[in-house]
Amino acid sequence: MDKGALLDRLGLTGEDRLTLAKVLDKAEQAENRNIPTFTDFLSPRQRSQAVELLRLAGISESSHVPQGGYEGAERQVLLFLPDWLEAENAESPIRCLRASFREEEKLTHRDLLGSLMGMGVVREKIGDILVAPDSADLLVLEGVADFLLQSWDSAGRAKLSVSAIEPDNLHIPTVQRREVRDTVSSLRLDAVASSGFRLARGKAAALIESGKVQLNWRECVKPDKLLEAGDVVSARGFGKFELSEVGGLTRKGRISIVLQVYV
Repeated sequence: MDKGALLDRLGLTGEDRLTLAKVLDKAEQAENRNIPTFTDFLSPRQRSQAVELLRLAGISESSHVPQGGYEGAERQVLLFLPDWLEAENAESPIRCLRASFREEEKLTHRDLLGSLMGMGVVREKIGDILVAPDSADLLVLEGVADFLLQSWDSAGRAKLSVSAIEPDNLHIPTVQRREVRDTVSSLRLDAVASSGFRLARGKAAALIESGKVQLNWRECVKPDKLLEAGDVVSARGFGKFELSEVGGLTRKGRISIVLQVYV
């Protein structure tokens, strides 16, 4: 199947289509030239699409590994490996930077990202931005790291001091999650979303059908979609949760579930 047909099969258009086409190009380059290659940073949704696209293209899962600079990174690159290179021996294309500022500046993720965009750095070259009270740690591709070290000295009116750091020194925020144990009549998306978002099931179904719900970072408009352990569901304005465990049936024939709700 040619590239265009593969992209059509996933219904990709616009920016996503261009991004995923580049993923295929990197996979082909690694195979044809027998060298390691890597993509730009991908969002969780794009990464999910990329993995499905590579599967459809018949590219082995063992030929690529995700990297985000630290365990649990949201934005990640895909590193494609030739046969002669093991993942643990591959050099990461990601560099870690720390932008320090005065705590009273109260800079946010939006402030920092806006500053980078204003300098002409495109989003796909930037991974996660981990904001602390007086600094922000950034994961960036090596191609822009030197530019930022030399040229990034402010965000709005706030002065920045930017330096390179080792991955072990990253300030990684703790993810806050709340465990919810419940029972549902089925593992349909609307039933589980009703529990996770604390909505009536009819309202959860309407939310899904409106296109506002993502399942594993991809839009899902089917209330009857069956979930399994590990699935992540999110909806703008309602939050995000993971279906972490699926248990057995209760005496009343309902299914026991455990959700991890992000707070």
